[in-house]
Amino acid sequence: MKNVYLDSAATTQMRDEVINRMTSVMKEVYGNPSSTHSFGRSAKSLIEQARKTVAGYLNVKASEIVFTSGGTEADNLALNSAVRDLGVKRIITSKIEHHAVLYTVEQLQDCFDVEVVYVDLDSCGNVKDDHLEELLKTSDKKTLVSLMHVNNEIGNKLDIKKVGQLCKENGAIFHSDCVQSVGHYDLDFSEIPVDFTAVSAHKFHGPKGVGFAFIRKNSGLKPLIFGGEQERGHRAGTEGVHNIVGLEEALKLSLDNLAEEKAYISDLKAHFISKLKAEIPGVKFNGDCSDLEKSTYTLVNVCLPVPQDKALMLLFQLDLKGIACSKGSACQSGSDKGSHVLNAFLEEEDLKKPSVRFSFSRFNTKEELDYVVKTLKEFIES
Repeated sequence: MKNVYLDSAATTQMRDEVINRMTSVMKEVYGNPSSTHSFGRSAKSLIEQARKTVAGYLNVKASEIVFTSGGTEADNLALNSAVRDLGVKRIITSKIEHHAVLYTVEQLQDCFDVEVVYVDLDSCGNVKDDHLEELLKTSDKKTLVSLMHVNNEIGNKLDIKKVGQLCKENGAIFHSDCVQSVGHYDLDFSEIPVDFTAVSAHKFHGPKGVGFAFIRKNSGLKPLIFGGEQERGHRAGTEGVHNIVGLEEALKLSLDNLAEEKAYISDLKAHFISKLKAEIPGVKFNGDCSDLEKSTYTLVNVCLPVPQDKALMLLFQLDLKGIACSKGSACQSGSDKGSHVLNAFLEEEDLKKPSVRFSFSRFNTKEELDYVVKTLKEFIES
């Protein structure tokens, strides 16, 4: 039995170079970075070098990078502080955001009486720019817009620069969850008018438990976690030096090799789509994920022509065949609400069929994808 990992949108396999660098740091640089002795200073210097490296790739100031435990914390930091400290009274978001945003927004609505408005989506799950512009122009409340750059389930790409400009023209704060895009795209935040972003290292072959927030200078954002002056007062708690160094190494390798690896993975995606269309009549692709221009090159969300009585067994059977992927289906049982992303825009007929997200990395091969298509075909025809 083959073992095929196609769930890189959930987490990626760490690069050997990242593991080696982290191991070296754990062995040799174990001082507390807040300590003033040489052990502490050595640790602190690694953190600050990593901060400069990250800032350099994004073309921002090092002081605008705040290391966090991951994307969820970075989202929470931006959204909570915007309401608590920056006077935001209205949030515009969409129903296909990550739950780190949606649940936080719901909490802010309950606790601070913030007005929450959801922008309309088209039939493929894309934000309607005209409706967003209308929402921005029809209220004088201080507004924050929170829209993710690349959707983690269907892969649709937001025109982040255009949205940022709309926000700027209308005096709104712009927050974007960039967890699925940083490390996979060359982004210049000096050219993109975004105020806050969230990033997670384990999405680009780095370690889990570490990420960062980009916080535009002079934003006025205040900490979510209190207890120390780490991260220039933005985030209390002793930094995980080995994790931060791992993030730095992973980002460096991902972006230095971006052109080559993007071309390789894009070819994998195109091959997979072609094989699915050829071998499985009736297959559909959710969102814009089959469009190589409108969608990220790293994933495909597939709606399969499987009867409801077999749908519940699909992921189980794939797992038995050694294939790792993620469910992206809507309600298939009384206790399963399904994907909030797909429920937001799919037609009822397609919501009844199982949808699966397959996400790729530099470690995958066309032979693996052929095996997956063969397995899917056998399951559907059995």
